Amino acid sequence: MKRNFQRASQKIRPAAVAGRFYPANPAELRLMIEGFLHEVKSSSAPASKAVIAPHAGYVYSGPIAASAYARFTPARDVIKRVVLLGPSHYVAFHGLATTSVETWTTPLGAVPVDTEAVRQVTALPQVKVLDEAHGQEHSLEVHLPFLQTVLGEFKIVPLVVGETEDQEVAQVIEALWGGDETRFVISSDLSHYYDYASARELDAATAQAIERLRPQDIGREQACGRMPICGLLRAAKTHGLRVETVDLRNSGDTAGPRSEVVGYGAWAFDEATA
Repeated sequence: MKRNFQRASQKIRPAAVAGRFYPANPAELRLMIEGFLHEVKSSSAPASKAVIAPHAGYVYSGPIAASAYARFTPARDVIKRVVLLGPSHYVAFHGLATTSVETWTTPLGAVPVDTEAVRQVTALPQVKVLDEAHGQEHSLEVHLPFLQTVLGEFKIVPLVVGETEDQEVAQVIEALWGGDETRFVISSDLSHYYDYASARELDAATAQAIERLRPQDIGREQACGRMPICGLLRAAKTHGLRVETVDLRNSGDTAGPRSEVVGYGAWAFDEATA
């Protein structure tokens, strides 16, 4: 019987928010994700080059995240590398932080880090290895179980975004652009703690800015992952990607009260077809 052994010296990042943001039980987690995906409206579009997806607890944002991840399923066995970019919630720093860790784990198993891509991108002055920025951060971790469900074997390039400019994020995305084997996931929730009607209005304005590839129209109050989003918008414009709003809801639509809500959106970035 074939067995896979991890090197004793291999650095592993264990799941930090399993049991809080999503179920810690593997069977329960897989069943939840498959249920979300089952509810997604089917699309005839080819697999997206990039998606924007939320990073809240699954009970709140899981259905919206699933609508983004369903756009990767047509290339399940083609996608071999996923670049994850999300905001830092716990550690303040300048630039973008990657990690020296070689493997991330979730209740669904292990995901290897593309260490060669990490070495490549750390040649840029705005990128540094900062493991503490990843230790408790949920903005990247919550996407892994979705990716483990919709993809075959793949590696990740984890990047937490601190205080920086969208041009610097775009430069990192460009350096990792790759071909069909590479896709991007931008992690962001939208407006925070507005009433339901106000949040819908503000989030609709954010959706319009994303669709029009206008990073200058997205303010700090509109998205916690504003810099990763804006960096992707710049790269998308360079590469002529078209953008589709796949889902736009908030916690008042899924599992929370409507007096104070958090907005969630899913966008797909596709290469233009002839």
